[in-house]
Amino acid sequence: MTDIETRIDTSRPHTARIWNYWTGGKDNYPVDREAGDRIRALHPGIGDYAKADRLFLGRAVRYLAEQEGIRQFLDIGTGLPSADNTHEVAQRVAPEARVVYVDNDPLVLAHARALLVGTPEGRTDYLDADLRDVDTILAAAAKTLDLSQPVALMLLGVAIFVEDDEESYAVVKRLMDALAPGSHLVLSHTVRHPDMPDVDAAVAFWNEHGTPKLTQRTPDAIARYFDGLELLDPGVVSCSAWRADADTPDVAMYAGVGRK
Repeated sequence: MTDIETRIDTSRPHTARIWNYWTGGKDNYPVDREAGDRIRALHPGIGDYAKADRLFLGRAVRYLAEQEGIRQFLDIGTGLPSADNTHEVAQRVAPEARVVYVDNDPLVLAHARALLVGTPEGRTDYLDADLRDVDTILAAAAKTLDLSQPVALMLLGVAIFVEDDEESYAVVKRLMDALAPGSHLVLSHTVRHPDMPDVDAAVAFWNEHGTPKLTQRTPDAIARYFDGLELLDPGVVSCSAWRADADTPDVAMYAGVGRK
């Protein structure tokens, strides 16, 4: 058995695998599907959040590549490979785009090869590291990305796993401080919202049974990640509404994009 295989715990549901299940993927286990169904029973719309978050990723990356000229992406908390991964969206616009993926989930590492098949003109790389390992991430990313040039820092659904507010904000700030002017922060986060009380029950169930545990934050608390940055229109909103082509129902994942 390989080191990666020994690190994959199939006895407890895992957020990346449940996310994969909700988006129609096959990289999950019965324990993940059971938990995913239980959570969906508590909050029937929650499976839509994963899809909405993925569509937000596509719109944000496409905007940054087309309109802002971004050619470098640092995607932390990558999750399992799916349709329209960051490098696929970016390299459709700019074949020379470079992408570094970062995740500490051994199952993601086992499937990382799917994240490394990019265009001949561009480059993709993968790093097995935790969001909190800022120095490690930056040092490894610098082997693929030119950190003296603008980078899009992608943090989709990952800051939720840093429970302490001040630590969570500090980690994001340290990463952005290391990036050049013109860099962008793309962040999505599970929200606590009075109009969505059933989300709390779903999160409570997850934190009791699943791993890793997650933290909800209010829209104002999520906006704080963008302190010191120019927050692009329409601000911090439901990820389903961020520059969407049509009106869509709000989901309990809020998101924003900010420019350094």
